[in-house]
Amino acid sequence: MIKVQIYPVTMLATNCSYIVDEATGEAAVVDPGEKSDLLIDQIRKDGGKLRYVLLTHGHYDHICYAKQLADMFSAQIVIGRLEKEFLQNPEYNGTAKHRIPFEPFEPDILLDDGDTFMLGETEFQYLSTPGHTGGSGVFLADGVMFAGDTLFLESCGRTDFPTGSDMQMMQSLRRLKQLDGDWQVIPGHGELTTLEYERRYNPMMRNL
Repeated sequence: MIKVQIYPVTMLATNCSYIVDEATGEAAVVDPGEKSDLLIDQIRKDGGKLRYVLLTHGHYDHICYAKQLADMFSAQIVIGRLEKEFLQNPEYNGTAKHRIPFEPFEPDILLDDGDTFMLGETEFQYLSTPGHTGGSGVFLADGVMFAGDTLFLESCGRTDFPTGSDMQMMQSLRRLKQLDGDWQVIPGHGELTTLEYERRYNPMMRNL
């Protein structure tokens, strides 16, 4: 079982998720786009057992504090293999366009579609969901989908950034729609939702 707390970061209100495996206390953070003192304090309060920094994709509002947070707690940075270049390329990750200071960094773990890994006693699965970017992905664990900028409440991510694709986005949304059962969806921005709700009411997904 996992416990999840959300810490909105950046001017774009990125949903930075703090995940704790309740059996072991091991923790992960998803998409730390900016420093959050509240998040750091909570990690320390929980014993500093941060194992992973998980990145759904490589845009600045999701990655800009990943390296610092990982170094602070000796955690490993995890991202989809096809998204690695975003961690080195300011033109891709948006820091050049928005004039945001950025030092390129290397991930520790590169995931391929369908890969799994353990956080304590909880299994996580990575699904490749290109569209918003060519290497975007979602993390699935314990009935929760950390969807990044692939799936939003009644919407989906933009596809007009470097490596984005309308066709791939539709294919990815169709794939998520076809997952078994229901999932709590934590999108990269905005309100939480469920996969069943999106199957019914998301105009981008409903008719796929």
